[in-house]
Amino acid sequence: MPLTVLLPKNECSPALQEMLAPLLPAGSVFADPEKDLDTLRGRRLLFAVALDRGGCNEAYYRMLSRLRRNADLLSGCIGGVVVTGVGELYTKDVARDMVFAANQAGCAFLGRPLVEATGSMRNFRVQAQIGGVDEKTAFRAAVAELIDRLLTWEKPGPIRRVLALHASQRSTSNTLAFWELVRTNLPSEIAVEEIGLRNGTVPDCNGCSYTACLHFGEQGSCFYGSGPMVEEVYPAVRRCDALVMLCANYNDALSANLTACVNRLTALFRQQRFYEKRLFGLVVSGYSGGDLLARQLISALNMNKSFFLPPYFCLLETANERGSLVRLPGIAQRASAFAEGIAGA
Repeated sequence: MPLTVLLPKNECSPALQEMLAPLLPAGSVFADPEKDLDTLRGRRLLFAVALDRGGCNEAYYRMLSRLRRNADLLSGCIGGVVVTGVGELYTKDVARDMVFAANQAGCAFLGRPLVEATGSMRNFRVQAQIGGVDEKTAFRAAVAELIDRLLTWEKPGPIRRVLALHASQRSTSNTLAFWELVRTNLPSEIAVEEIGLRNGTVPDCNGCSYTACLHFGEQGSCFYGSGPMVEEVYPAVRRCDALVMLCANYNDALSANLTACVNRLTALFRQQRFYEKRLFGLVVSGYSGGDLLARQLISALNMNKSFFLPPYFCLLETANERGSLVRLPGIAQRASAFAEGIAGA
């Protein structure tokens, strides 16, 4: 099956195109985002962006603007991402913005959809050492592996179990009120499990060595031993087909307990990939900035922990006063549509 490569052009893009060309299957095409975005529905897409010395690509930003203004431009697409840079910064930032915009335009993304190379390629030093090769060869191997997964991807089986994680107080939380609107619209055949992580019940990751983390993961445990992560969250993540993160916007970031939970999933991730587990998010902001949390979920759980990103994975609302979310115009319809998206992912 051929791929369509979206390659915004600048002075650095020819080198990226030259590297990609021999890795692509027969029949693959390079599409010009300036002209071809309206013709891509239903395709397997490889977004390939080469950044200049300023960490920018003007053609990419024009593509980003189109994606943000068209909610169904990439309907039915599944994607992966390759980003290269001249300097050491901005590769992941650009990738995260692009994945969020493309997802909101209807594109799903593989778990771990990103291969990025900074100018020095120092971010490939570990992979190169493991493989006994140089950094450039390790980078090419990672791109080849991503392309192979994109080519062979098949839609996961139906969702039968949903896990919702939150760190909110039910009596006052607009976020949990939002989730209740969604949950009540899920089909009865989908089992729902909720776990609340509050009041410092989840110590953050200890930063163990790879081998120590692997050892604890093999025991189904963690450095901290027993506790809600080991006794509740790990088994629930193993069971679920979809993870819904219920995120109140605290200072434009995930809450401390949810952040610690994501970090602590590393021990479980050492034992299994989550390529077939789907990721969803509900984000409620008192003022603005919900998109910042959506990008956090993408980078932490999709790009890092390998959860699959269905189209329109995140629903974002603004509600400040207690109880105000359920009174927002059209909120019931949006919650119902989101529940339908979960059931059909």
